[in-house]
Amino acid sequence: MLSYQDVVTIKLGTLTTAATDWDDMAGGFEDLETLYAAKVESAATEDTAGLTAAARAAQLAATRQQFKDAQTEARAIASILREAHQEFSKLIGHVNDVVDQVKADHMSVNSQGEAVYDFSKLTPMRHDEKYPTYVSRAKDAEAAWTKKIKDAVQAVDDADQGVKHALYEAAGIKSWIQRALDPFNGQNHTFNGSAVGDIEVYEAREAKGYANVILAGDKLDGDDLKEWQRLMRDNSHDKVFSQTLLNSLGADKTLKLTNKIDDMAYFDDTKDKNAYLQINGGLADSLATATRVPDFKDANGKHLPFGSKGYNDAFNNWLRTDDAQFYVKFGNDLREHGADGYDLKAAGDKVNTVAKGHGQQARGYQSLVTLMQQGHSGYSPQFLSDVTDGAIAAEKDHPHIWNLYGNFDGKNGDGWFANDPVDGALGIMARDPEASTAYLDPHADGTNDRLHYLLKDRDWNVVNTTTWQGEREINGPGALDTDDRKGLGDALTAAATGIDPHGPRPVGPTPHTDANNRVFVHALDDLSKQGDNMPASLRDDMAKIMTNHGHETYVAMSDPSGRRHPDAGPTLDQKQVMEMTKQISRSQNSYGLLHEGMNYAIMDDIHNSSRRPEDTLSSAGYAVGFMEDARYAALKGDQHDYTWDKTWSYHVLGTGLNFIPGLGDVAQRGADALTTAWIMDEQKHQAEKLTSDSQQTYELRRNQLNSIADQWYSVNSDWASNHSHPGYSPNDGVYKQIEGWANDGGAQFRGMAGIH
Repeated sequence: MLSYQDVVTIKLGTLTTAATDWDDMAGGFEDLETLYAAKVESAATEDTAGLTAAARAAQLAATRQQFKDAQTEARAIASILREAHQEFSKLIGHVNDVVDQVKADHMSVNSQGEAVYDFSKLTPMRHDEKYPTYVSRAKDAEAAWTKKIKDAVQAVDDADQGVKHALYEAAGIKSWIQRALDPFNGQNHTFNGSAVGDIEVYEAREAKGYANVILAGDKLDGDDLKEWQRLMRDNSHDKVFSQTLLNSLGADKTLKLTNKIDDMAYFDDTKDKNAYLQINGGLADSLATATRVPDFKDANGKHLPFGSKGYNDAFNNWLRTDDAQFYVKFGNDLREHGADGYDLKAAGDKVNTVAKGHGQQARGYQSLVTLMQQGHSGYSPQFLSDVTDGAIAAEKDHPHIWNLYGNFDGKNGDGWFANDPVDGALGIMARDPEASTAYLDPHADGTNDRLHYLLKDRDWNVVNTTTWQGEREINGPGALDTDDRKGLGDALTAAATGIDPHGPRPVGPTPHTDANNRVFVHALDDLSKQGDNMPASLRDDMAKIMTNHGHETYVAMSDPSGRRHPDAGPTLDQKQVMEMTKQISRSQNSYGLLHEGMNYAIMDDIHNSSRRPEDTLSSAGYAVGFMEDARYAALKGDQHDYTWDKTWSYHVLGTGLNFIPGLGDVAQRGADALTTAWIMDEQKHQAEKLTSDSQQTYELRRNQLNSIADQWYSVNSDWASNHSHPGYSPNDGVYKQIEGWANDGGAQFRGMAGIH
């Protein structure tokens, strides 16, 4: 392996010099071919006939072909050397960039490529009580930078191994895998007329050789497994490598291969589990690379969003180009094999029933999505859409096609298997909000029914069950997996908010597109109409979405007249918001997410609104009343038990912070104070049952209401001092006023919540 010193001291200029020499050699062989054809071959075959002459002519033609093959080989080697120079320049440049970053972080790099901090800088602080913390942080920084340098050097070594292999192949020196597959075709002394000047083509051929070993039912050990890892790690980002490899496998063998790799990792060769999973991850990345659709631009060079008319026109034009042929062919192959059965031990051998399900097979789309989940590279929105549509088409043609015996929810270490490929594909799509939005957008004319199908019409019972009649195990009704709709919930959240539900918190405001709003309104409409049959697994997601659309949601909650419209975004149906809040309230965590989000909306209205101060106060009270009556309706109005936990944890609620629109610092502090006060109320009274009169529960909101009043007064003290109404005086913290609005709001919204 190359060392750090090898990398930073190497002189790359010799590669281009050598490439020029090989090109000159090719030119020399071309001259020799021309001379040979004119002076030797033509003269030797002139005025000759018969079998001897024909044999002589064949020998002479073969010799001339060697001159031609020599040119091909020499030019291929020259091309490989130039490609190597380009690749090494980039990778070594990255090593040097990392070293510069280390130095900018006030460290040095030793000859072994290790980041070194000068701990003498900390000597003046040795008596500081935080001195151990400073030392620990410095050591952690050393380790982190050293790893980055090591990874950068490893990338150079990976490329070096690839270049060596390509040069051997171009020169006609067969690898061990080729010799193993063709032991009788040994080395010869002819030039390589089939040499190609592309490193990645040779790497793909070698990777295919290793894949063939696995497909044949054998396994790889030691250096061979490491080399396969290197091939996938170093090349899965390269389009030529990825398309060459997948083209040579075809969709059918790709699905068989990924299943066999998973069998190796989880069952047959568990000692090398990490290596096999890394290889499958590389295969998934190659799939993403090979199927990547161009980033289409308009006439002004602006990105065309997936799903837009401009995008669709550009995509349809691209499909007619040579560049799209792999996408078209491989996509057709995937659809052809998506419903086929494939052996996978996780599906057929690890089944928790006595008599049913053993030997069952995975379907093609289940294997495909399982592979895709292991990737690290982003898939094109178009490919994600096509895969999901293909899986939906398969289940419409073959109802219950994904049903399997056994659970695959992760509790038994088998959560990696995408037993519901539609939900799994949606989960991958959620990482790309643009893709999710376009895919689930019902459009203004309602022509796209994907969202309606997924929310209402689809059969989500993908688990086969069994019951016992005496000593016989018989089929039972289909059941939900315990992680049902996880992918749908993530994709729905991304589509309605424009935020990756598992990504970093957005910086600044998160404006919504018309498509985001359409997805939100459609989901609210479809799910609220389901009432108590709304899937419990979507409560958290709808709480996050309503929090992200906090202004629109708050307007609906805080105006009993229904005449107020949001400053931005859609006007929501109050009855639908009440029903959704009621359903969300059935889950303590979901209710917490929404309530915290509404606390932020209250503070935003109080601190940033141009509305009259008395209106912002009444709106806050109405919203509290709305939330309380929705919760009461969920937990007591229909005789549900009060089953929430007895304590709240603030950091648990923080999982929804990604979806709270950005506020100013003052409003942010106010929202934090309000949430803290609300949680204090919950912790104090959580053990108490809700009373039969929901209005009395406002006494349990005293901390929260007082906090709202204090925040309101801090903003509106000048206005309040000029009004003689006692409810606006600071002596009672404006509490009486806000309590009145809360009670009044509860009374007005009670009928809407179904409480009489």
